Amino acid sequence: MNWLHWVLFVISLLLITLVMVQESKDDVKNTFSGEKSDLFKNQKQRGSELIMARVTMGVTAAFVIVAILALIL
Repeated sequence: MNWLHWVLFVISLLLITLVMVQESKDDVKNTFSGEKSDLFKNQKQRGSELIMARVTMGVTAAFVIVAILALIL
């Protein structure tokens, strides 16, 4: 394994951690019933939720770029 694979491994662990820390927008009972509440459908992310979402998107982009580079090199 070269250094690029190690970077990919670290980024993947970080991405898994970020996704697990984020709060779910769906309720557990709605998962099994298929029912969704329209009350909070248009609710925007604010504060720490917004920061976590943006950091997750950035780490996801880094993961994709490093994965492509690992395949090419």
